[in-house]
Amino acid sequence: MIEILAWLLIVPLSASLLYLGVELLFGLFRIDTASAPLSPLPRILLLVPAHDEAAGVGATVMDLRAVVPNADILVIADNCRDETAAAARSAGARVAERDDPTRRGKGYALAFGRDQVAADPPDVVIIVDADCRLAAGSAERLAAHAIARDRPVQAAYLLTTNGTASPLVAVSNFAVLIKNLVRARGLVRLAGGSLLFGTGMAFPWPLFRTLPLATSDAVEDLGLGLWLARQGIAVVLDERSQVTSPAAALASSRAQRSRWEHGFLLTAFRQGLPLLVGGIASASRHRAALGAHLLVPPLALLMLLALTGLALAGATGTASGHWLPFLILIAAYIFAVAMLLVAWWRHARTELPFAALLRVPLYMMWKIPIYISFFTRRQTGWNRTRRPGEED
Repeated sequence: MIEILAWLLIVPLSASLLYLGVELLFGLFRIDTASAPLSPLPRILLLVPAHDEAAGVGATVMDLRAVVPNADILVIADNCRDETAAAARSAGARVAERDDPTRRGKGYALAFGRDQVAADPPDVVIIVDADCRLAAGSAERLAAHAIARDRPVQAAYLLTTNGTASPLVAVSNFAVLIKNLVRARGLVRLAGGSLLFGTGMAFPWPLFRTLPLATSDAVEDLGLGLWLARQGIAVVLDERSQVTSPAAALASSRAQRSRWEHGFLLTAFRQGLPLLVGGIASASRHRAALGAHLLVPPLALLMLLALTGLALAGATGTASGHWLPFLILIAAYIFAVAMLLVAWWRHARTELPFAALLRVPLYMMWKIPIYISFFTRRQTGWNRTRRPGEED
């Protein structure tokens, strides 16, 4: 009986570690997506959902205007209690104000924004969060891809710091780089398409007008990407287009991390296995690979579960002499960790020095309450992360 229990524990953990390692291996190298400039330039709408962003939305609008001077910028001041709308107007954006406390969330704000432009729609809609910056040329590349391929296009989305961030924030940024760049590349190579990251997303208008935006889903970008997959639509990843956001202090980001990771775990529980099985049954590598991707827990949680599994498998081996489950799990664990280290060496060793990398166990411990609260106090609603400078 104890050996059967060991196998029940080891098989899913080993499969998750192996799939993670394969995604990382396939994601080590750049995906260069060719883009031909369009003439004439398409009409681009930068859609900026904003909730209580008076302190920073003006700077965001001015930065967007500087890098995409020909775009229309529409800020949705959603259930704001501050001067977000006035700040956005002063910076030169069009503003639509939405006040509906019973239907809160980014999805509702985006649907409201879509309604504002439906009578005279743009060619392409690019969603940019209110604290984000688009790199020069990114909007034009995203728009060109969206129109040429008639599909959604996702820019690379990374976090930045001012050089004084704590080592744990640097570790957190590395985790985002792994998720939003390295694993995203691997997923594209395995599945033929990416997931969406919530900002830096471009949609051709004929597709955008059909999207099920008005939902209270706490991870609306993940849900939207999976909805697209079920329609047979793969998301293009254009990593030469880049959107960045300043990293918040670790303490300020706990609620936001809880929302995302709780939403991911709930979505994975509900949709991961059906997507995997359905994809295999229909010979759809896109849906099968997305299902497998969902069945890999968030990185810190997977490492915690793997270490726990190794301890239990080791104890089982000592008691029964049956060491095969332990050997399989440790081989999968070494493979995944080795791929993480290679990814760190290739992409993050400057921003995350080796001394800071040694703080990874502390970062994993910091996240334990997030995973415990999934069972005790699940975060399902929308929340806003305090921006840098708002921590005091």
